[in-house]
Amino acid sequence: MKRLVLLIAALALIAGAMVFARGAPEVDPDVWTPTRPITVVVPWGAGGSTDQTVRPLAAVLEEELGQSVVVVNTPGATGSVGTAEVLNARRDGYTWASGAAKDLGTYRVRDLLETDLDDWVLFLTLAQVNVVSVNADEPYQDFGELAQAFIDRPGEIDVGTAGVGSAGHTAIMLINRHHPIEYTEVTYGGGAPAVTATVAGEVPVTTQLASEQVDMIRAGELRPLAVLDDKPLKLQGVDEEIPPITNWLPEFEAAPIYFGIFVPADVPENVIKTLGRIWDETIVGSERLEQLALDTGSVFAPKWGDEAYEAAFPMVQMDAWLAHEAGDTVIRPDRAGIPRP
Repeated sequence: MKRLVLLIAALALIAGAMVFARGAPEVDPDVWTPTRPITVVVPWGAGGSTDQTVRPLAAVLEEELGQSVVVVNTPGATGSVGTAEVLNARRDGYTWASGAAKDLGTYRVRDLLETDLDDWVLFLTLAQVNVVSVNADEPYQDFGELAQAFIDRPGEIDVGTAGVGSAGHTAIMLINRHHPIEYTEVTYGGGAPAVTATVAGEVPVTTQLASEQVDMIRAGELRPLAVLDDKPLKLQGVDEEIPPITNWLPEFEAAPIYFGIFVPADVPENVIKTLGRIWDETIVGSERLEQLALDTGSVFAPKWGDEAYEAAFPMVQMDAWLAHEAGDTVIRPDRAGIPRP
C-alpha cells in the first residue's frame, strides 16, 4: 500500500509538471533579457569623443533592453586600464567596453594589453575625423602657415593630444609622415582636456577629433585649419567649411576612426544575437544618433560583427604601423596579425 501511495504521488507530480510546462510561455534561446543593470566602461575621461558617443547610445539601448546601461569612466594607459577591467569581468554579457576600434586593435603591439579585435564583437555607431586647430589668438590662418611655422621653429610648437594611441597622437604622426616636422607633444588625460588646454593657451595647437573640438570651434575659441580628410568638413553652426588637409598635402591618406561598444566574443551567444538584432532594427534608423553625428561633425555609420571589423581594420593597420615606425611598439604589427597597409 505504501508503494502504491508513493507511485500515485509521483505520477501526480509528473502530471502537474507536464501541465505547467504546457502552460508556460516558450523561451526563445536567441533572445537575451537582462535581469540587472549593464555596465559599459568608457576607458577615457568624461567629455571626450568616446564619452560623447556612448552616453546617447546607452540611452537607446536602455529602451531596447528594458534595463539600465550604466556608463563608467575608467581612464588610464591609453584606454587599456578600462578595457582590462572588462576583460577581467565575468563573461556573462553584463560588462562592455567602448572607445575607438583602432585602440582596441593596437593594445597588443604596444604591450599595453594582451588582446586584439578577434577577442571582441564590435558594435559601431560613428566614424570620426581629426581636425588641426589652433587657439583663436594664434596668428595662423591656414594649415600652410602652421606647417611653415613648424619648419621655421623646430621643436618649439606644442601640440596638445590625449597621449600615445589617441586619435590626436595618430593625427600628428600622420602629418609628420607626409610633411616631416619637429614638434613637442603635450599629453592630457583625454581629448576634452587637450582641447580645453588649447583654448586656455597652455598649448597653441590640437589635433584631436572634430567631436571634441566642435563646441569650442562654434564659440570662436578655436580656429580650425584643416580636417584630416580629402574632402571638406561642414559643422552645424559654423559658417565656413573646414578645408581638407589634401589642399596642402595632396598625398595625405587617412582612414575613418570608428567608435562604439565592444563585447567580449565569448559571452553567451544570445547576448550577441540580441545586440545584433537591436543594431539591425533600431540603431541603423535611430534619428537621435544620426542627429548626434550631425552635431559633432561625425559620420553616422552603424554596423556590427564582421562588417564592423572590416570597416575598422584599415585604421588599426595605419595606427599600428605608424606606432612601429615611431618606435612605440614592442611587437612588430605583422607578427601580431596586422599586415602593413
